[in-house]
Parts: sequence; C-alpha cells; structure tokens
Amino acid sequence: MTLQNGLLVALGGAIGSVLRYAVALAAVARAGPGFPWGTLTVNVLGCFVIGLVAELATGGLLGISPSVRVFLATGICGGFTTFSSFGLDALQLTRDGALAAAFAYVAGSLVLGLVAVYAGIVAARLVASHG
Repeated sequence: MTLQNGLLVALGGAIGSVLRYAVALAAVARAGPGFPWGTLTVNVLGCFVIGLVAELATGGLLGISPSVRVFLATGICGGFTTFSSFGLDALQLTRDGALAAAFAYVAGSLVLGLVAVYAGIVAARLVASHG
C-alpha cells in the first residue's frame, strides 16, 4: 500500500461514514425506527455504486484511474458499507465460474457473521456480569 492510496482510502472512508450516518438519520426520520431502512438503503446503494465504479474502472470507460477507483470503491463505498465489497466479491466469484466458492463465501459470511455477532453479545454480557 502506498501512502497516497492509504490517504485516498482514509479520506473516502470518512466521507462514506458520514454519508452512512446521514442516510440512517434520514431513514429513521422518514420511516421510523421499526425497521432498519437506513442499513438496507445503504447496502443497496453501496452495491450499486461499487458495481458502477468497478465496471467503469475495469472496462476503461470514462477513464477512471486506479487511484480514483481506490478512493471511490475502497474508500467511500468501504466507509459507506462493506456490504458492497461483499456483493462485488461474490459476483466476481460467480463470473469466474467458481460457483461453489461463491456459495461458500455468501453462506459463510452470513452464518459466521451472525454467529460472531451473537458471540460478541455473549462476551459483552460475560464481561459486564463479572465487572
């Protein structure tokens, strides 16, 4: 990783994080707190943007340079939602014909992610009960 790319990711990540927060606040204000509309919106928008950026960069369309791709895809989309990277990775495995790997990646991410969230909750409760 170069210093320039690290700074591009950091700047983009900050922008993406602020955008994610703004979308979450807008969703709660508009639809109420009963359903995670903000997260759903962020995930879908992030997936659309990372797909757009990846195709424009790899297809040579509009002259998106590697630095701009790092800023937009890794930085902004990564700060906005890592779900977009997940979607791109899963689609790329599928495009490469690695269907078993794509299925394992999707299923593993979902199942292991949920297990990890639960484990984190249990760990926090254990720490809190002994503190």
